[in-house]
Amino acid sequence: QVQLVESGGGQVQPGGSLTLSCTAPEVTSGHLAIGWFRQAPGKEREGLSCISSSRNNEKTDYADSVKGRFAISRDVANNTVVYLQMNSLKPEDTAVYFCAASPRLNSRWCEISPYSYDYFGDQGTQVTVSS
Repeated sequence: QVQLVESGGGQVQPGGSLTLSCTAPEVTSGHLAIGWFRQAPGKEREGLSCISSSRNNEKTDYADSVKGRFAISRDVANNTVVYLQMNSLKPEDTAVYFCAASPRLNSRWCEISPYSYDYFGDQGTQVTVSS
């Protein structure tokens, strides 16, 4: 079992920025592909971004809805933390954000489909974009 903890959410005005963190405190996330997802009320879970487990041949991917605005990265010094930098936030970005881990994906690959992930954070972190 992989325990994931999301943090960094909050309320921000349109055009603002937030950085979310995904921490796997009991196991290094360096052996896991990590994905970020969000779910707004009444909507299905949406895949946003992912990062492969390999640092030497790192792959990242983004949904069209966030491409150019969001950036995923691993903490250089701490292999248990993955960040999602979110810029130019819009009201439609309002949702609960979750991270997920997959031990199944090839180390040089990642996917933003939730079906590729085995472990999701329990709580998520709320992001609200409003003026």
